[in-house]
Amino acid sequence: MIDLNKVRENLEEYKKVCKLKGIKLDVDVILDLDDKRKSMQTKIDNLKFQQKELAKKQDYDWAKALKWDIQSKEEEFKSNVEKLDKLLLQMPQFMSSEVPEGDSEEDNVEVKKVWEIPSFNFEFKDHIELMKKHDMIDQERAVKLSWARSYFLKWDWALLENALMQYSLDLMVKKWFTPFVVPNIVNTSCLTGTGYFPGGEDDAYHMEKDDKWLIGTWEIPLTSYHSGEILNHDELPKTYAALSSCYRREAGTYGKDTAGLYRVHQFQKVEQVIILPEDVTLSDEWHQKILKNAEEVLQNIWIPYRLLQLCTWDLALWKYNSHDLECWMPSRNSYWETHSATSFLDFQARRLNLRYRDEDWNIKYCYTLNNTVIASPRILIPLIENNQNADGKIKIPEVLRKYMWDREYIG
Repeated sequence: MIDLNKVRENLEEYKKVCKLKGIKLDVDVILDLDDKRKSMQTKIDNLKFQQKELAKKQDYDWAKALKWDIQSKEEEFKSNVEKLDKLLLQMPQFMSSEVPEGDSEEDNVEVKKVWEIPSFNFEFKDHIELMKKHDMIDQERAVKLSWARSYFLKWDWALLENALMQYSLDLMVKKWFTPFVVPNIVNTSCLTGTGYFPGGEDDAYHMEKDDKWLIGTWEIPLTSYHSGEILNHDELPKTYAALSSCYRREAGTYGKDTAGLYRVHQFQKVEQVIILPEDVTLSDEWHQKILKNAEEVLQNIWIPYRLLQLCTWDLALWKYNSHDLECWMPSRNSYWETHSATSFLDFQARRLNLRYRDEDWNIKYCYTLNNTVIASPRILIPLIENNQNADGKIKIPEVLRKYMWDREYIG
């Protein structure tokens, strides 16, 4: 939810936010509904007080008459609140002043590039060719047993994915992040609370019999971990990292990226979640920290990448500020997104009722952030394509070798 007091105080700015994010929303209607809600609540409370006073005087006829009036107004109030709540879930977060304006992803701003892209003096192979050469993948049998975009990873590829996940998790633990293994099945409230619903239902797997959902990212259960709680200020920040399987239907992408392992339905992730006190400066500082954590992994596994500042058009409903990391993929002859770092301020915390007591014992909403540390199999595309040799062997980055019996090469 959005703080409507903040919206009222910055009404024209907020209307501009809606326009720049491409969200068609009548903010004035929402504020009018909120005013009506407050007025109706006051009237109902006054009527209940009058009813109680009449009952004390044993004037039961008038008390009974008020009862029907109260019920009528409560039904109207309930209808108003339901309409208001539905619109509140469509309200976007404010944006950081550093977010550039733009009308498409072409307006995202490149902040920097790290490392030169490789120049091969031989005919390089794409990741699927390399994997088949070393008997590391079986898509045909996976599709037979499941459906399109399914895969078996085997032999060195399975070991390499495990090495990447374990190295990334170990790195976060060394930085004093609390490691988690999270539920892959969650309630609707978790997806609504983190901002994925309404709007993302078509891309999520619904277990209709139990009315539960498979997670598309472990941010969903871990950000929801403290939902409904009031934390103490001295507990913050909370720094969490988890390894989990994730699932996405990839709705709207049929016919796109069907070859290879760039866009699949099941994948592994190590991600980081931060829970902070209400402090924009601190949030900005942690935004840079979690970005650097992800960059450290990419640098240590020898992948050229670039950092993008997302523009207004590419900023989702719940995002206050966001950066993407894109890795160079030779077979695609371009940089492609592999990580996304996002600051939410209090957007998720309000929906999840995640609060804390400050030093003066005032109750406030927390701020949240998250960023991918690593996600596989997508990251394996640039990893093996950029580290291939002319003979088809794949050089294993040094930081991963201890997880693969100190071998230097695959193949």
